[in-house]
Formats: sequence, C-alpha cells, structure tokens
Amino acid sequence: MHTPSTLSFDGARATVLDQTALPHRRDTVTLESLDAVARAIRGMQVRGAPLIGATAACGVAIALRHCADDAALAEALSVLAATRPTAVNLHWALDRLARLLGPLPTSERAAAAAREAQRIIDEDANTNRRIGAHGLALIRAIAASRPGPVRLMTHCNAGWLATCGHGTALAPVYAAREAGIPVEVWVSETRPRNQGLLTAWELDASEVPHTLIADNAAGLLLARGEVDLVVTGADRVAANGDSANKIGTYLKALAARDNAVPFYIASPSSTIDFGCPDGSAIPIEDRDGEELRAVTAPDASGRLQTVHLAPASTRTANPAFDVTPARLITGIITERGIASPGTLAELFPERP
Repeated sequence: MHTPSTLSFDGARATVLDQTALPHRRDTVTLESLDAVARAIRGMQVRGAPLIGATAACGVAIALRHCADDAALAEALSVLAATRPTAVNLHWALDRLARLLGPLPTSERAAAAAREAQRIIDEDANTNRRIGAHGLALIRAIAASRPGPVRLMTHCNAGWLATCGHGTALAPVYAAREAGIPVEVWVSETRPRNQGLLTAWELDASEVPHTLIADNAAGLLLARGEVDLVVTGADRVAANGDSANKIGTYLKALAARDNAVPFYIASPSSTIDFGCPDGSAIPIEDRDGEELRAVTAPDASGRLQTVHLAPASTRTANPAFDVTPARLITGIITERGIASPGTLAELFPERP
C-alpha cells in the first residue's frame, strides 16, 4: 500500500500539510524562511517527531540559501532547537547538520544542507517501511491464532502524517493491509490537540477500518478483551527504554499490563536517545492552557468556530507528553527489529 509523504522539499522551500487544519480542511503551507519553518513546528502545523526532525533539516537549508557563514548557521540551529523540547528527532537532525556543515567552506554549505535534508527525508520513509515489516510479524502471529481481524489500539497520530512516509505505529497496519491481513484500529481522540482525529482521517484516506473512541474508553475495551495489542509511537526513547509519547500513553500502558495485552512502542533509531539514561531526564513540554479551555471546529455551515469549554479564568495544567516506564513496554519496534527495552542497545552497537 502506497502511503504519501506530508513533506516535500525542492532545495529552496518546503511544502507541508497544515495539520492544524485537519481533519476539516486539507491545506498546504509553503515554508520559505527560517522563521516560517520555526513557526510551523512551534504552532504544530508540523507535528510528529520524525516529521519535525526532517522539517527542521529543511529549515537549516532554507536559512543558508542567502548567507551561510558561521553566524547564520548558528542562528538557524538555535532558532529551530528552541521550537519543541521533547521530540529528540529535532535535535538529532540539527546535530547531524551541524556536524556536516561546520567543517565545510561557507560556499558549499547551502547545497550540502539541501542534499542532507533530502537524505533525511528519504531515510525516514525507508526506515519506517522497515518498522512496518517488523511489526507485521506481530500482527501476522495474532491473525494466525484466531479468526477475525486483528484489533490494534493506538494513541495520538503516528502514521504517514507524522513522518516522511509509512508512519511508525501505523506502519505495521499498512504492511498488514498490503499483505491481505484484516486489521481494525481503535483510535483514541487524544485530547486536547485531538491528534486521534488525524489518525482517523488518515486511516479513512487509506481505507483501513477504524473506530474513534474517547481517551478514557481505552481501559474498558482492554478489560473486555476487545484489543489484541497496543502500538504507539514515541517522541523520545531513553537508553533504558522509558518512552515519552503524547499525554495519555502511560495510562494505556497501565491498562494493557493489567489485562495482559502486549504494549509496543514503534520508534526509528533517530528517536532513541542513548545519551538520556531514563525517563526522568526527558523534558516534558507544557503547552498553553487555552488548548484545554477551547476547541475549534466547523459549524453547520462549515465555518470554523472556536467554542470555549471553560472560562478564561479556569486554571489549567497542560503537559503535552508523559513517560511510559520500560517495565510496561513489551517491546520496541525499530528498523532493525524488535527488542525488549533492556536490550535496545544491542540493536545499535555503534551508538554511543
């Protein structure tokens, strides 16, 4: 099954799907400056750890088109690094470009940055395809054990919308569909940014059967035996396997463990931070409380309207991520195979 990419890059500009408009409108945004790329990442027009990293790489290339001296390079890296704190792919991509570009003559930097950004985009799609192939083995084993579709639960959006192709948590779903194995997906809404609606939109576009649920319905479905496995993506995986993902993932892992349902993280190696010892060292982004107090959606005439669910005076806490401890994770699906959290480093012996 072909899965499209959310990002295209021609060396001078990046074009992305505006994920703040989905699922109500399919709009694209053209990014032609460093500030435009930074705003798109900070404002979540671009979201999903792999896509953030690839878009940031494009941002460096765009920033260096007219001036590529040391000051311009340092500014591009600094501005983009400040956009989102939790997703390690952002810093992985920026560090990769810094190592490449720093030693080069100024005259060669812009072209080298553009080539490397495209290489990151292509690598991500290929990496995710391999994640899908490894995750397919899990789905195939469940399908062979009993009749009926395999029932997979996910959280947030970790499909092709959040990557440069195939997705991470959804890559095994697309691989299963291509292999002719029936799969149905439980999609939680993922308040307050409602990224689950993006998953539902994506699965509908890909003709994958799915059901949208309230976040808090997950525990009951797991307890009823209506879920065969849970697979989510991650924004950062620590060296010991603790994994940060969209807020609410930890609760699903707890409910899965209580009901003996396997819980997997699907993560490319660019999301694994071997320099981060455990989940306590992962920075958690706190976002504006207005995301909790208000919701924007089309009215009966199709016009987008913002409705306030709580008064502006209502105090809020809005952490964007939580950390699932390694002890609750059955395995981590990477492009090199599936590892238990404690043996993750064995798949990547070259990583420090």
